[in-house]
Amino acid sequence: MDRVKVIEVKQSVFADNNAEADRIRRELREKKTFLVNLMSSPGAGKTTTLARTIGDMKGEFAIGVMEADIDSTVDAEAISAAGARAIQIHTGGMCHLDAGMTEQGLREIGAEDYDLVVLENVGNLVCPAEFDTGASKNVAILSVPEGHDKPLKYPLMFEVCHALIINKTDVLPYFDFDMDKVVEYAHMRNPDLAIFPVSAKTGEGFEAWEDWLRRQIRAWQGE
Repeated sequence: MDRVKVIEVKQSVFADNNAEADRIRRELREKKTFLVNLMSSPGAGKTTTLARTIGDMKGEFAIGVMEADIDSTVDAEAISAAGARAIQIHTGGMCHLDAGMTEQGLREIGAEDYDLVVLENVGNLVCPAEFDTGASKNVAILSVPEGHDKPLKYPLMFEVCHALIINKTDVLPYFDFDMDKVVEYAHMRNPDLAIFPVSAKTGEGFEAWEDWLRRQIRAWQGE
C-alpha cells in the first residue's frame, strides 16, 4: 500500500503569512508609518490604556487605530471619543489577526496618513502571538488581577513582544501580585523586553511608556 502523503498545512500557512508580514513592514517603513500590534487577554485594559495614550500624544503624532474583535463596535467608538480615527475589523469568529487581515485594515484606514497606527488585536494570550501581523513592534498588556505568573503560562506572547505594559497598578494592594516576580519571569522569556508598570485609570507610569513609544516612532521614521 502506498504511504499517505502528509501536507504540513500549519508550516505552510505560517511561512506565507510571515512573507506577507515582512512585505507589509517594508511598505510601512517607506511610508514612515509605525504600526503597533497591541495584545492582551480580555479585560486587561487595552482600550483604556490606548485611549489615555492617544489623549497624551495626539498633539504630536497623527494616530489611527484598527480595532479587531469578533463582533461589536464598542472599542472603536471609545477610541474615536479619545480623539483618533478608528475602524473596526470583525474577524468572523477567529481569535487573532494575520498579515492579510491587517493589510486590509491598513488599506481601509489609509496608513500613509498616519505616523502611528495601532492594531488592537483580539483579546487572547495564545493565538495572536502566533501570527506576525507586519507590525513594527509588538506590545503586550498584562493586568495586575491576572497574576504575576502569566509569562510562565503563555511564553510565546512574551517572547514575541518588544514591550510589556503592566496595567492596573492602582489595585496592587488588593491582589497577591509580585511585581519583582513578573519582571523576572518576563525577562526569563525575553531579556530585551521593555517593561512599564502603569495605571490606565490614574495615569501613573504613562510618561515612561509614552517616551519609549515616541523613540520607536521617530527611529522608524529615520529621525
